[in-house]
Amino acid sequence: MSDTGTNLPVLPALMVEDAVRAALLEDWGRAGDITAQATLSPEIGARAVIAARQPGCLSGIDLAATAFRLSDPAIAVEILARDGDRLEQGDVVMRVSGPARGMLSAERVALNYLGHLSGVATATTAFADLVAHTKARIVCTRKTTPGLRAFEKYAVRCGGGANHRFGLDDAILIKDNHIAVAGGVRAAIEASRRFAGHLVRVEVEVDTLDQLREALDAKPDVIMLDNMQPDRLREAVAIAGGKVVLEASGGVNLKTVAAIAETGVDLISVGWITHSAPVLDLGLDIEIG
Repeated sequence: MSDTGTNLPVLPALMVEDAVRAALLEDWGRAGDITAQATLSPEIGARAVIAARQPGCLSGIDLAATAFRLSDPAIAVEILARDGDRLEQGDVVMRVSGPARGMLSAERVALNYLGHLSGVATATTAFADLVAHTKARIVCTRKTTPGLRAFEKYAVRCGGGANHRFGLDDAILIKDNHIAVAGGVRAAIEASRRFAGHLVRVEVEVDTLDQLREALDAKPDVIMLDNMQPDRLREAVAIAGGKVVLEASGGVNLKTVAAIAETGVDLISVGWITHSAPVLDLGLDIEIG
């Protein structure tokens, strides 16, 4: 296990508790964990570890711990790793001990959060590592699981990425359909400038170098270069001349991301890291004896 040293924001405890409580109630239904009730007496205690079954990047440790604590306050939780840590197969990230019923009733919720968010962090790490030799940063998108956006975007930060806007209300992003209806790139940017408050940034998506030039004249804060090949991206970077933040989007995968980053763009947005990241395999194992 290695410590990335990443200075991560802290997930608010109230946000974590509300989400985990809802997840436990969803899983327990109307009668609670009837399997644990049927097979285990209330007095039986247990000890267990949660360990990585494959290498990856950890995220969601507080949500997992909260699941056990809400399930039964008598469960003791020892956190052995931090979000953002790089894991090797077999690394233990948490120890839990206490009433077995409560432990097993919380197991799936804890592992669901931990596996999914660590999967997002691990996917982000894979992209971030490939562009580390450049100035480009990997950023996420709004292609997130409904209800989990804040946690998935947190996991992106755990993996060394950065966040794009969180929703439709915290930044203006003018896309191709907005441009078509508004009457052009310049018209859309100028309308956005008139509407936006002084703290709201304006980004516009362009598909061609002609649109890029039109956008530059209107002075947005960020220009998204959509589905451009590396040669075209290099031209765009040269045309922009450092006057605006440039974001590359579209066609980004692990085979193409390094070449995209090497063109000189500032940001690379990747929807895959949140909408399609594989779950990282972590498991809970009871310690016998």
